[in-house]
This record gives sequence, structure tokens and C-alpha cells, in this order.
Amino acid sequence: MTELTHWFRELMNVPHWQAMAWTMGRVVLILVLGWVLHRLSRRLIRAFRHYMAKRSDGEEARRIETLARVFRYIAAVIIVIVAGTLVLGELGISIAPILATAGVAGVAIGFGAQSLIKDYFNGFFLLLEDQIRQGDVVQIAGQSGLVEEITLRHVRLRDFNGHVHFVPNGEITIVSNLTREYAQTVIEVGIAYREDPDEALAVMREVGQAMRDDPQFGPKIRDDTEIIGVERWDDSAVVLRCRLKVQPLEQWNVRREFLKRLKAAFDARGIEIPYPHLTLYPGQAKDGSAPALNVITRGK
Repeated sequence: MTELTHWFRELMNVPHWQAMAWTMGRVVLILVLGWVLHRLSRRLIRAFRHYMAKRSDGEEARRIETLARVFRYIAAVIIVIVAGTLVLGELGISIAPILATAGVAGVAIGFGAQSLIKDYFNGFFLLLEDQIRQGDVVQIAGQSGLVEEITLRHVRLRDFNGHVHFVPNGEITIVSNLTREYAQTVIEVGIAYREDPDEALAVMREVGQAMRDDPQFGPKIRDDTEIIGVERWDDSAVVLRCRLKVQPLEQWNVRREFLKRLKAAFDARGIEIPYPHLTLYPGQAKDGSAPALNVITRGK
């Protein structure tokens, strides 16, 4: 009973409660300051993003938006680590053993999480070298689509069908960016062998010029239509090729409109867009004669 009374008196000792109150007060102050710094960092990053976006074009604005997301993530991690360390120090918990244990555990985890570490390193260089930006259309790791999010861990793509793909950065070895600075839409059309290729190429040039003069599609096209010429001979058609230099993300829309107008122009000029043809050859005798082909029709 005497020991219990002594313990109760020590517990009720005023200096003891004052020390605990001061400690809890400092812990609360650290947490509040951490929260304030977190909010302040987000505001500063947002303000910097808006400032740079006003002074940059659309391409650079997408890069700034991507970097801003990463900076927010890094700032949040740093603030949480620093605040957590200070709180542990105020509670009298030594962080030296924790750091030592974390170091040993980090080595062990590093061997088992090499792919995760590779993801972060690849993600860092993807952002540093400006290979991918939010809003780009890319082909990476066998997937293609619109880049919706880039982190140090993965890239989130949404394809044409609306499917979302999460690609780890460590799996990215080759990046094919389809919308960087400008794009080229390559168009191949076939005409019948009896048609004049020069006439068909002239019609393709006229269609391209008409689209440049169009108020809707003109701003999407950067240069005159580049006529490549006769590309190859197919079984039933002579294939012609041209291309147009267009704004990023507009190559598909321009291509569809060009093909629609070219079809109407070929029809108006009487230029045949052929169907597959099949020629039957019965053979030839040495005297130059050829056997007749017997055609049998059956009526209903």
C-alpha cells in the first residue's frame, strides 16, 4: 500500500505533468508546422506551375504539369519523414537504432525489390529527359494510349477503347512519342492501273490545299501536302503516297477528313479506286493458240 501511495504521489507531481504537457505541446506544434509546410508547398508549386504555364506554349505546359505532380509527391514524402523524426525525438525514442535497422533492412529489401528500385530510377530519368508528358500519345512496353498520369513508379495510359494500362517505369525501354512538337499523317491510296498517276497525284495535292484553306482544318495543318509519288504496285492497284505535317494529336482527324474528301474528288474526276481483280490464264500452246474457257451458266 505504501509503494502504491508513493507511485501515485510521483504521478501527481506537478513538474512531471508539466514536462509531459511541454512534450505534447511540442509534438502538436511539429505536426501543425508539418501540415502548414505541406499546404504551403502545394500552394507554391501550384503558383509556380501557373506562372510558368502563362509563359510557355502548350507543349511546355504539359511538361510543367507533369513535373508539378512529381514535386508535390516528393515534398510530401520529405515533410512526413522530417516531421516523424522530430516527433520520435520529442517522445524520447532514439532514431539511431531505427536508422540502423532500416539500413540493414533496406539492403535486404533492396535485393528483393530490385524491380521497384529500377522503376523509380527509370521514372526519374523519364522526367529529367522530358521523354513523356501528361497528355502525350505514346507507345511503351507494347501498349499505346494517352498519358493520363506519370509518377516515379508507373505511367498510366488510356487506349482508344478506354482501357487503362499501368506500365511500370522499369518495363519501359523504348518510348515512341506520337505527339511531340508535330506529327505526320501518311496517306496511301490505290488507283486502277489504267488511270494516270500524275492526274491522281494532282488531285491529292488539290485536296490537301483545299484543307489548308478550310477555316476548320487549316489551323491543324502546318505545311503544304508533300506528294511522295508512286509507292508500289499491288496486285490490283497502283499505290500512291503523300503526307501532311499537322499539329500534335490531329493526325488522325486530318487523315480521316483527307480520305473522305479524296474519295469525293476521285469520284468527280472519274478516277477508279479498284476492287481486287483476278485474271484467269488457261495457258498457251507452242503454236500460240490458247484453249477456250468454257463458261457454264445455270438458270433458275
